[in-house]
Amino acid sequence: MHDFNNMETRAVTKFFFLQGKAPKEIHAILMETLGGHAPSYATVKNWVAQFKRGDFSTFDAPRPGRPKTEIIDQIHELILEDCRISAKSTTEQLGISRERVRPVIHEDLDMRRLSAKWVPKCLKAGQKLQRWQSSEKI
Repeated sequence: MHDFNNMETRAVTKFFFLQGKAPKEIHAILMETLGGHAPSYATVKNWVAQFKRGDFSTFDAPRPGRPKTEIIDQIHELILEDCRISAKSTTEQLGISRERVRPVIHEDLDMRRLSAKWVPKCLKAGQKLQRWQSSEKI
């Protein structure tokens, strides 16, 4: 089974649209090929409508708002300043939703809560070496 990215899936949808296939047929083909990784029928239907309007771009349009890297950096700075900061106060300080903060902390920063502190899930090689050297000195 192949794992296509959004742009590739949209290009395949465009190909089937140009062959004259209906959105339901295209979605069925994608479901058969990609299984659970296929886009929803509503997404395929929207892409076909976009192609019918003459917009054959397979790239995502730029979205308004702050770039994700900026948000990641801001959240990381807050955690470095106070490792006991809660996700709730992070959302209040940055003015963004909790649904945006949690994935950044857990997936992008790869951190978890331990005894009311945010800590990395796994230590990197440099961090392990630093801990070992500190233990040796003690």
